[in-house]
Amino acid sequence: MTPPPYVLVLFYSRHGSVSEMAKHIARGINKINGIDVKIRQVPEVSETTKVAAPALPDDGAPYCTLEELADCSGLAIGSPSYFGSMAAPLKHFIDQTSTLWLTGRLMNKPACGFTSASTMHGGQEQCIYSMMTPLIHHGMVWLGLPYKNKELIHTQAGGTPYGASHLANSTHETDLTDDEKALCEAQGKRLAEMAIKLKK
Repeated sequence: MTPPPYVLVLFYSRHGSVSEMAKHIARGINKINGIDVKIRQVPEVSETTKVAAPALPDDGAPYCTLEELADCSGLAIGSPSYFGSMAAPLKHFIDQTSTLWLTGRLMNKPACGFTSASTMHGGQEQCIYSMMTPLIHHGMVWLGLPYKNKELIHTQAGGTPYGASHLANSTHETDLTDDEKALCEAQGKRLAEMAIKLKK
């Protein structure tokens, strides 16, 4: 029996806010019948080249495998914004996907991005662009957040038309606003709907 298609929610989260966003994106995906969701994270990148990451994380979602990425029907990718770019552990994982690029395993699948930063203009949109670029090279179809989601207009925190975002007022502030939660769920729902359409 063929397993049902799934959307992969793949992220790196240092202080917990991106992980929290991933849960709300998964809730949006779960609102659509006929598709499952897998939540996965990437391991830390060691500061020394001789220390390997453990095979399993101490807590949270399991680590993603390249096969899980290759087999997904859609991808939501998330990272904190570090100087307007994705975090090194996520970039390190993406840099290992050359074989998927060579074989076109991600081509024509929908993708979206989400991010968190601790200042209003902390590079959220640029970080989403940094995640979008390699996925476009893979031939994925990028999805933003349309303004039919009214939270984009009146949010006083995170939220961009390029993808869901969170404004963390401090490094360890992980509570999302109602608008941020709604936008995460809307993004997950839209991604799941598109994954089903593109799979036909």
